[in-house]
Amino acid sequence: MGLLDALGGDVEKMLSGQQGANSPIFTEALAGVGGFQGVLNMLQKSGLGDRVESWLSTNAANLPVTQAELTAALGDERLQALAQKFGIPMDQVASLLSQHLPAAVDQASPNGTLNTQ
Repeated sequence: MGLLDALGGDVEKMLSGQQGANSPIFTEALAGVGGFQGVLNMLQKSGLGDRVESWLSTNAANLPVTQAELTAALGDERLQALAQKFGIPMDQVASLLSQHLPAAVDQASPNGTLNTQ
């Protein structure tokens, strides 16, 4: 296992931990690309509004989002910025987001409205 793999594993452990995807590193990384609201806006503009709504909903299961959908919605420039913030290779960012973004948005919107603090 290389250093980058270990770093990616550390990010995975951090995101799966008690704070989950609302941990400071995740929130800070997203801030560089418009924060939760900016990312959700990009996803909605890319035709993924149904996914976003399920994450914000208080009475529906979180619909999944694929790596390809995130890549298309966010673009290489934003994914590269996130890769640098997370300290992982760019080709792992979309996978990381697809696994953790739905739960992060769900946690950040306990009443159905995104907490923008």
